[in-house]
Amino acid sequence: DNEWVGATDMVIDPHNPEILYAVTWQRQRTVAAYLGGGPGSGIHKSTDGGETWTKLTTGIPKSNLGKIGLAISPFNSDVIYAAIELDRKKGGIFMSNNAGASWVKQSDAVSGGTGPHYYQELYASPHNEGKLFLMNNRVIISDDHGKTYRQMNERNKHVDSHAMAFKASDPNYVLFGTDGGLYESFDLTKSWKYIRNLPITQYYKVAVDDMEPFYNIYGGTQDNGSHGGPSRTTSSDGIANADWWKTLGADGHQPATEPGNPNISYGEFQQGRLWRIDNVTRETVYIQPQGKEGDPTDRFNWDAPILVSPHSPTRLYVASQRVWRSDNRGDDWTAISNDLTLNQDRITLPMYGKQQSWDNAWDVGAMSNYNTITSLAESPKQEGLLYAGTDDGIIQVSENGGDSWRKVSLGKIRGLPAIPFVNDVRADLFDANVVYAALDNHKYGDYKPYVIKSTDKGSTWSLINGDLPKRLLTWRLVQDHIDKNLLFLAAEDGIYFTKNGGVNWMKLKGGVPTISFRDITIQRREDDLVAASFGRGFFVLDDISPLREFNASMNSVEATLFSIKPTYWYRESNRVGSQGDAEYIAKNPPFGAVFSYYMPEKLKSLKDIRKEREKKGNTNFPGWDALRAEKNQQGPEVLLLIKDSSGQLVNTVNGTNNKGFNRVNWKLDHAGKRGERLGPPSEQQNFSGSGGVMVTPGEYTVTLVKRVNGNSTVLQGPKSFKVVPMYEGSLPRKSFEEINNFRNESVSFQQDLNAINLMLAKNLKQVDAMKRAADKATNSNPSLLTRINAARMALLKLDKELNGDKVKGEIGERSESTPNNAAFIGRVALSNTYGPTGNHKVALTTAKSQLSKIKAQLSALNANELSAIESDLKAAGAPYIEGQGLIKN
Repeated sequence: DNEWVGATDMVIDPHNPEILYAVTWQRQRTVAAYLGGGPGSGIHKSTDGGETWTKLTTGIPKSNLGKIGLAISPFNSDVIYAAIELDRKKGGIFMSNNAGASWVKQSDAVSGGTGPHYYQELYASPHNEGKLFLMNNRVIISDDHGKTYRQMNERNKHVDSHAMAFKASDPNYVLFGTDGGLYESFDLTKSWKYIRNLPITQYYKVAVDDMEPFYNIYGGTQDNGSHGGPSRTTSSDGIANADWWKTLGADGHQPATEPGNPNISYGEFQQGRLWRIDNVTRETVYIQPQGKEGDPTDRFNWDAPILVSPHSPTRLYVASQRVWRSDNRGDDWTAISNDLTLNQDRITLPMYGKQQSWDNAWDVGAMSNYNTITSLAESPKQEGLLYAGTDDGIIQVSENGGDSWRKVSLGKIRGLPAIPFVNDVRADLFDANVVYAALDNHKYGDYKPYVIKSTDKGSTWSLINGDLPKRLLTWRLVQDHIDKNLLFLAAEDGIYFTKNGGVNWMKLKGGVPTISFRDITIQRREDDLVAASFGRGFFVLDDISPLREFNASMNSVEATLFSIKPTYWYRESNRVGSQGDAEYIAKNPPFGAVFSYYMPEKLKSLKDIRKEREKKGNTNFPGWDALRAEKNQQGPEVLLLIKDSSGQLVNTVNGTNNKGFNRVNWKLDHAGKRGERLGPPSEQQNFSGSGGVMVTPGEYTVTLVKRVNGNSTVLQGPKSFKVVPMYEGSLPRKSFEEINNFRNESVSFQQDLNAINLMLAKNLKQVDAMKRAADKATNSNPSLLTRINAARMALLKLDKELNGDKVKGEIGERSESTPNNAAFIGRVALSNTYGPTGNHKVALTTAKSQLSKIKAQLSALNANELSAIESDLKAAGAPYIEGQGLIKN
């Protein structure tokens, strides 16, 4: 019943599931301190499936026990092992040979690193009796029931292991879960394989730069350093692990970037160990502020804040218990405040509900300093208006660049806890009087959301939680730079946004997992929302402008088409292919122009309408006519019609028909006009050259259309947008007029080529059918078979001229040049932004001449001999041949 005690490990007797062994652990961790043991810690046994328990004490030390890990021998279920933390990070491996009745200490082995409380999981090998694995910063292995031990080989493996698994069928296989991810060994830890396709990085914080054409994302991670990487790439595959780079090691925390200069960024280790990073050379310069002789020791938070001033890109602010300022990117620093915290001795603060003895299980070595500044902000509207939030319930305000500070004790504000942790303080982007903060009190058992706002520079505050869930940790928030009432909140179970300044909140979905998001920012040039999750990497919501434009009146119209961003014109490239699935590759944003639209209700088919009606009452038979109408109806469609600046239709894109927000992309291609086969769309995939070629830059429009029962109606539009070149190549490209002229000529040629190929293939099938029909004719005529054979030979000759020599093809010998060669030339000439060369044009001209001759011969053959043979077959009483037209009496 002790509120400070919880159960942390349990094992089950493999031969009797009624026998359980469990450990309890007494501890408390506040923002200030950590007590990791007490009389509530111990080992317990149940023989009735957990109904009753007995504490096992014989041979167990009587000191303040800390964290305990348990394992049961797979060879003898009476043998139990325990890794026990004792006073001041000491401990040992204990063993019982009599099902826990008594225990013997085997050795002093105990997890170390950041402290036993971070590890202590114990595993017994199912393949080697007495072999134990103790999770640790570097795993401890014993081969003799814990009496002696050694460190496991961790070369090329991340340290800090917390979990492992064995394979019953393979004694050499082990799988480890670490701070760096999953590793497996097939030779019992001699070598390691990293599982590289799991996006499970835990990011504390995020920053973005303004690199062109694609910005970079930076983040600091839990024990995996700090990283930088592109928001998208030109690869059609996406964003690969190799596109990212490591900026710093250790635990990464707050990153920062320099506006207007993507070559400079900042990062830090734990406790404010700050570095400036040259993104060109990848060199780092240590720039943590250093106090003068006689200054107090600086207490930096585990995740100390970095702020680049919105008024000068070379001005930095960082904070310990005091605020520091640099005007030369961290080369020199000046303290601009005294201690802005409560400045307490954390050992004097109550734990377990009262002040604790020095002899108790204190351990503050692997946690943050206390009484520290955790967040900084400067008003973009008023230079020198600074805010500093602390871990002990204070927001300090300076209106003169740090010359003086005004203290706001948050615990005195109605509705707020006594000493909330200030996760974030954000100055309003539009009004110097307005400031926001996100607070947190979960380490004192309070899981309520606390998002607050001041309209008088922090003098008074009000909650803007609105209708947020009642149990929700609030980490960080960001204000939209266009709509002052549009706020985004990074929270413990996802991302929320408000359109009305916090009165109402809505959770973002669309692929966002239910997981902790610790930070959030907006890349303003692209209008992208970028969020750092604590366990699933980064998430990006491309282009939040539809959220700005959305309003309640849009629910009263059938659909709303939102504004379209300028679209980059470039060609995606390909990586080295066929690399398997071992690497994680993130998707790029959709290529081309992205269209967003809102529909308060989806377009409904007759079947949809009937099913909705049936949900409301009795299910009546609708009648055969109604069911027949449902079956014959083509489902309602949403289409987007793209036109060029002259009003000519360029392409039609199929949209999605979903209630709410919809988003589709146009890949900047012309509609494929090279012919359509009879049959469903699935049969078009292998039709040569069925796709359209890329458009050239310019002004375009898009119109949102619905098509119901064959009738098309404009829902909204047209809306204009631009397609712009992303970059200039090494050589000057051809003019857009020249590219478009070649495209028109090439597409026209391709259309003819495909039509002739289809006709030729049809004719070859036709003469085969004619031969079979002639054999069945009532009045068979040998001369008719001779004519059919002659027609067949003429068609085969044309096929050779069009598609190459099939006899040579059987052994791989090359044929003479055919018009099909130019089809390839046309495609590759238009597969880049450079444009057609003279060589391309010559090839197309030659192929057009060849094709023209073949076309003339094929047309004559169809108009004359094949038509005549068909008439003569009918006259001879031959059976019907597919394609002849309707049968006449």
